[in-house]
Amino acid sequence: MRHFVFTLILLASIAVKSQDLSSLYDKVNPSVVVIFTEEKAIKQVGNYSKMVKSEGIGSGFLISNNQILTAAHVVDVAESVLVRFTDGETIKATVTSSFKDPDIALITLALPKKNAKPVVLGDSDMAKVGERIFVVGAPFGLAHSLSSGYISGRIKNDGALNPFTNSEYLQTDAAINTGNSGGPMFNLKGEVIGIVSHIKSITGGFQGIGFAASSNIAKELLLDKNIPWSGAEVLPLSESASKVLNVPQKNGLLVQRVVNSSPYGKLGLKGGTVKATIDKNDILLGGDIILAINGIRFEMTDETLKKLGDYAASVKPEDPIVLEVLREGKIISLRN
Repeated sequence: MRHFVFTLILLASIAVKSQDLSSLYDKVNPSVVVIFTEEKAIKQVGNYSKMVKSEGIGSGFLISNNQILTAAHVVDVAESVLVRFTDGETIKATVTSSFKDPDIALITLALPKKNAKPVVLGDSDMAKVGERIFVVGAPFGLAHSLSSGYISGRIKNDGALNPFTNSEYLQTDAAINTGNSGGPMFNLKGEVIGIVSHIKSITGGFQGIGFAASSNIAKELLLDKNIPWSGAEVLPLSESASKVLNVPQKNGLLVQRVVNSSPYGKLGLKGGTVKATIDKNDILLGGDIILAINGIRFEMTDETLKKLGDYAASVKPEDPIVLEVLREGKIISLRN
């Protein structure tokens, strides 16, 4: 009899939790969006390569009537960004700020969303291992899909002085797949405590280890510091790589891709055109190599990156930008 009563209590508890999750989903789902992007990509055809358009899909969520948080890798080099809401409305957006290492980005809608239902950003420092969470996104294009699980761990790198390598991730066993990137991780209060980023996998599919950038990192870097988006995908060069590429200083930034309409694109910065593999990493060669930004010579040190971060946080749209770049063996200056 006791066993029977215990079973009834357990089943009732599970049913209540299921109902709670269903109610929470209904409440927060209108804030979740699907993001469609178009970007440039290099396609190899025989011995030649050509520039083609590549389409992408991701997720995001409203934090105001015209601002959306998502993952950096979803929008960072997108030539166009379209945001689709639960009611079917689609609005163009532009990237405002983006950070590669913590994998977070802020985009702004061209028009405010009417009857917007923004989410509440929770305090991710209060999230504990073992706490139940749920994720809403568009895995494989299946918009507004829910998956649930637990916080499995926390990975934090806050020892750096610069904002570009400052990161914090919440590990989870909630299912994450292509298209989930940029979507919200909710706690059971309906607060966003993470932005879905990536998975660890041997097969390429989800294997129970996923990561979401913490909400507090997003608040600090995207909302408090508000460092503007450059529109260029760059690869820091080590001293040995700089020697191979005949760079006249220890380090530089090898430009991979540049969005035409971005601040750096309008300066005339050029991206790579030739695919290559170095140390098992696929890269693009043939683009500009940035040597200095507004007089700050690039070095792979926290001190230099902090200077660049402080400069970026203080720069205004009307301020002059001067890039010193190495192009086809010559050092030139690009300015607005």
